[in-house]
Amino acid sequence: MEIYKLKDEVPEKRRNSDAVVKKVGSYGDGLRITEMRQGVKNPERVNVYINGTYELSLDVAQVVDYKLKVGAELSEERLAELKKASEFGKLYQRTLEWALMRPRSVREIRDYLRGKKAECADEIVSRLVSRGYLDDRKFAEWWVENRFVKKGVSRKRLAMELMKKGVTRDIVDEVLAGRDETQEIRKMIAKKRSKYDDEKLMAYLCRQGFPYDLVQRLVKED
Repeated sequence: MEIYKLKDEVPEKRRNSDAVVKKVGSYGDGLRITEMRQGVKNPERVNVYINGTYELSLDVAQVVDYKLKVGAELSEERLAELKKASEFGKLYQRTLEWALMRPRSVREIRDYLRGKKAECADEIVSRLVSRGYLDDRKFAEWWVENRFVKKGVSRKRLAMELMKKGVTRDIVDEVLAGRDETQEIRKMIAKKRSKYDDEKLMAYLCRQGFPYDLVQRLVKED
């Protein structure tokens, strides 16, 4: 869908020349926004054409923030600024989509952005946090609720996993407060009883991070 278009600003021969396609500044009379089109694959982005040639895309909010309109003249510095904003917008969108696949910790997002060699990682993380897409406490609650629901898992192991994901000790302690280790041990006893005798079963459960005294009592009770 076409949003805005500046008609008859560029001679037909110039619009069709290879030089125009390859080089934005080939007109010799400055840089001007000649057209803005709604993105086809992503309607939330706007394709911006400079001197008749596609140059970059921005999300709708960025177009509003930068007060862009067809016919506006741009300096080289302004164009460079817009290109930087364009790259930020694209990376932010990809990161948001990845974050929405399942809850993520702040460290997971930073590791993801480090893999992209993003210079704007702090800004992206800040925006995700401020908009509620990134929250270490909510991530920790989700992790604890979904981790080995049927198999059982120890409090100690959960704490180690969460801290490896970058969650602070304070949040870990709050989320795991009051967790019933008895129920988790019984899940694992039910699953492993046929494979181990009492001594081997207790050794296995202790290796999973459960306290020995509790393991010993529950194995003998079963």
